[in-house]
Amino acid sequence: MTGAKALLEALREQGVELCFANPGTTELDLVRALEEVPGMRCVIGLQENVCTGAADGYGRLAGKPAATLLHLGPGFANGIANLHNARRARTPIVNVIGDHASWHLDCDAPLTSDIESLARPVSGWVRRIASAQDAARDAGEAVAASLARGGQGATLIFPADFQAENLDGQAAPAPAAAVADRADDDFDAAAVWRRLSAARRPLFLLGGGGPDSGLGRRAQIAAARLCAALGGSAYAETFPARSERGRGLPDFDRLPYFPEPARAALDAADLVVLAGALPPVTYFGYPGHPSRLVPPERLLTLAAPGGDAASRLEALAELAGAPAFEPADALLPQPAAGALTPQSIAAVVARALPEQAIVSVEGGTCGYPLYAASAGAAPHTVLTNTGGAIGQGLPVAMGAAIACPDRRVVALLSDGSTQYTIQALWSLARENLPVTVLIAANHQYAILRNELRRGGAALGERAAAMTALDAPRIDWVGLAASYGVPASRAATSEALAEQLEQALRRPGPALIEMAL
Repeated sequence: MTGAKALLEALREQGVELCFANPGTTELDLVRALEEVPGMRCVIGLQENVCTGAADGYGRLAGKPAATLLHLGPGFANGIANLHNARRARTPIVNVIGDHASWHLDCDAPLTSDIESLARPVSGWVRRIASAQDAARDAGEAVAASLARGGQGATLIFPADFQAENLDGQAAPAPAAAVADRADDDFDAAAVWRRLSAARRPLFLLGGGGPDSGLGRRAQIAAARLCAALGGSAYAETFPARSERGRGLPDFDRLPYFPEPARAALDAADLVVLAGALPPVTYFGYPGHPSRLVPPERLLTLAAPGGDAASRLEALAELAGAPAFEPADALLPQPAAGALTPQSIAAVVARALPEQAIVSVEGGTCGYPLYAASAGAAPHTVLTNTGGAIGQGLPVAMGAAIACPDRRVVALLSDGSTQYTIQALWSLARENLPVTVLIAANHQYAILRNELRRGGAALGERAAAMTALDAPRIDWVGLAASYGVPASRAATSEALAEQLEQALRRPGPALIEMAL
């Protein structure tokens, strides 16, 4: 048995069933070993940031890690942006990076780099495999590390000679099956309740993640009960890793992106309760606005990100004697006829979402309008861009579709950010994944223009040119077809509704360019 096969078998024994791969010469023994390890599915990505983003989407829904297989430091560097997002989402991922043969490293060949330095900022755990005998043990420890601290990246660097080497005697055993740890310490419900009950205007900030997070069904219902009992309010964090939305749930708003409306919401509260969310800060440093939106003395941490916010909110609701939750009737908006707007797109999509759909959202054009329109939609799960590195939405949709093959995935994306990982379309077609891709094509970086216009400033000629994507305009229908994805273009609400209905019935992927 080679070191490569020992590593893959150990990953498989620890529950890793999927590898998103973009291998090169230094990973060929791992490619060969995949032939001999049944139960390990391999999905090819044409760019490493597709692989890492897909592993993020898979881990958010599956609650366990996928592996990535990447080529040396430069290949890993191509995937760092979506590993940054995955770190913010607390997604378990095991990265396997092939390196030069150990005896070749001191030659400083063209692809040699300091992989450890690249890996540490986006990994909670990094190890270089020192021999073929260590491969199985290190793989098992990587899986355990990926599930620690509420979920994180674990990175293994595997020199090519140790991949190819045959084991001499018994390999170091893989550890016992990993069990995810909780991110929280002990919880004193009575002490928390004393402080909470003394507040006059409490606000609950709900963080997203797994089923027990602040934006799972149980936690949202418990938060609504507490708001009713205490006269409080609740907000979802601005960009949650995963949240439940739709009929039967409270219609909590998301904390606004810009500092002025965020401060207006938070300043009204004398106590901000963090239920799986971090203390809120401004997305960027804005002159005249404090970076920390709430001072420490007005914060109460109920559950850390990755912790069991649901059980704690439920315990407090019982202490409060809170009434049972009665869901309000949330009406779906009627899309305005004629030319598409972000609001009409949101109304069409909200009305069309199938039961238990997964919605991957990236881009400011339609993301918040859909959130506002979707309270009365069929129950669905929303995934957002947690770390702000664009190019996440399409790969995350791909990984989510593999994690949940019986659920329809809708990727609601903007045209500029989707170009960063457009190669994911090829993987969607190759795997025939049920992903409906909706591109808001306004042919500009709208978020940058909004930032440039803050405070009433005019958009200069050069700034307009630098944020324009219309010379030449991207032909999304032709581009999708070249990757093997059927596509169409809609310019009106009526056309979008018809095309979306057809796309959602397709067994595989489809793309609709929404002309704005």
